[in-house]
Amino acid sequence: MKKHLRSVLLTVMLMAAVSAGAQKYAGGDISLLPSYEANGAKYYDNNGAAVSDVAAWLHDQGWNAVRLRLFVDPENASADARGQGVRQSLDYIRPLAKRIKNLGMAWVLDLHYSDTWADPSNQWTPKRWQGLADNVLADSIYAYTAGVLQTLKADGCAPDMIQTGNEISYGMDWGTSSSDAKYCYPSSSKANWDRFALLLGKAVQACRDVCPQAKVIVHTERVSVTQQNDNRQYAALTGFYDKMKSYGIDYDVIGLSYYPYFHGAMYELEGAIERLGSYGKDIMIMETGYPAQWAVGGTTYDYTRTFPYTEDGQKAYTDSLVNMLNKHSNVKGLFWWFPEANEFGLDWNTKRVTDQWYNATLFNNQNGRAFKAVGSLKNFLQTSTGIKAVGAGAATSAGGAAWYTLSGRKMKLKPVEKGIYVNGKKKVAVE
Repeated sequence: MKKHLRSVLLTVMLMAAVSAGAQKYAGGDISLLPSYEANGAKYYDNNGAAVSDVAAWLHDQGWNAVRLRLFVDPENASADARGQGVRQSLDYIRPLAKRIKNLGMAWVLDLHYSDTWADPSNQWTPKRWQGLADNVLADSIYAYTAGVLQTLKADGCAPDMIQTGNEISYGMDWGTSSSDAKYCYPSSSKANWDRFALLLGKAVQACRDVCPQAKVIVHTERVSVTQQNDNRQYAALTGFYDKMKSYGIDYDVIGLSYYPYFHGAMYELEGAIERLGSYGKDIMIMETGYPAQWAVGGTTYDYTRTFPYTEDGQKAYTDSLVNMLNKHSNVKGLFWWFPEANEFGLDWNTKRVTDQWYNATLFNNQNGRAFKAVGSLKNFLQTSTGIKAVGAGAATSAGGAAWYTLSGRKMKLKPVEKGIYVNGKKKVAVE
């Protein structure tokens, strides 16, 4: 009896310790995966073995979360934007969201309140909302957000985290043209900030009303705080979150993008993390990436002396980033952007998915093989207990390590009940 009680107590203590670190998420934005699969792209692991289910394979590599983007009406996007991957309607992402949930992974819904890419230089109002008065636009954003979430809940795949806008460093839904855009720079008018706070507040309210368990992420992109001694970047960084505080915006997580070839050396990101710690929010890196072969178009910062554009250089970047982030207890998420990009095996004239290769993918467009950095992301999930945390769900893939209970009983499949188990000679917490 005492032995049984000690075992139960140990399990409870271990679960409590793991839960404290289980809020960490590692993975990537795989929003275009269905198109690659439908067009017949061929994926392989780093050794050349065929990968039949990319999402499941990424889960087996230790990823516990993914992000999926959503546009309002992507059919209204330009041909150029569609050629870059804009096609994620609600019907497009629903099957993929179900797959992710069935794998036991968490997922982030990335709401682009636009028909096309939303980023610091593009936050244009979707066609269906153009010309609406501000209060009507706010109500439309609420209704749209609530409707999306209700559909996903009915599918049994409600998101675990929700981005209310993508890279909204300078506001969102500006209007239709630069001549009358409602930008929100640190020095912009109070009227513009009032309008933005109204729109963002309505988006958050819909999330709280429909998916109260989900974490709400406010995602911005300004992280280069010292590059070229430009202190204006600090103003864009902290000035934005000062505004969020002054307007009482309700959110849980500060989301950041970090692309070293645009933002500069890693100390830029670390400086931003340290500066943002004063806001008392968790921080997640919602987008990052680094080339394994060729530069990304438009690159403005050469980091190749530290991390060359090679497979090993990409892995070294990823390992260094993970090590730095793990020094900061308030950093809870790390997501690679567009890791699934892979045109290998496709007819470029009739079956290509994008109009040009993305050079910071985690798969080699020339042979379909995964780059080594895929396996580095899981190291972000390390906990102080030394116990890995994973989601409950499908069985391990063929050839995977067997699962055992703490008492030593071998299990036929990966456990679906929460608890501490042994897998690969290591204790693993199934959440």
